[in-house]
Amino acid sequence: MGFLDKYKEHIYALLRIMSGLLFMGHGIQKFFNFPTDFPWPLNPMSTAAAGIEVVGGALIVLGLFTRPTAFICSGMAAVGYWMVHGTKGFFPIANGGELIALYCFIFLFIAAHGAGIWSLDKK
Repeated sequence: MGFLDKYKEHIYALLRIMSGLLFMGHGIQKFFNFPTDFPWPLNPMSTAAAGIEVVGGALIVLGLFTRPTAFICSGMAAVGYWMVHGTKGFFPIANGGELIALYCFIFLFIAAHGAGIWSLDKK
């Protein structure tokens, strides 16, 4: 796909920004029941997850402390997968964990790659 080569840094920045925004949405839903209600009451573990989702997502969007933040978000997603979805079966398609598994690996990629363009971090 040579025709996209000149846009690869821009496309990566869009991946970083959109992943951060979508991740923030999960924390906002947990804390504020917006735009839909969170299906169960918060406990200490889901409150911590919501904090990581909101703060971590915002830092990833801004590209600030991107590598350590993305690593923490990746770890939170891995723990969330195994604690919530992994108990319902091994395969993500069967246990409803596709999204959180994808977040885990997207944030692991961002942690390895760094902030890129359109960020407050230096590369």
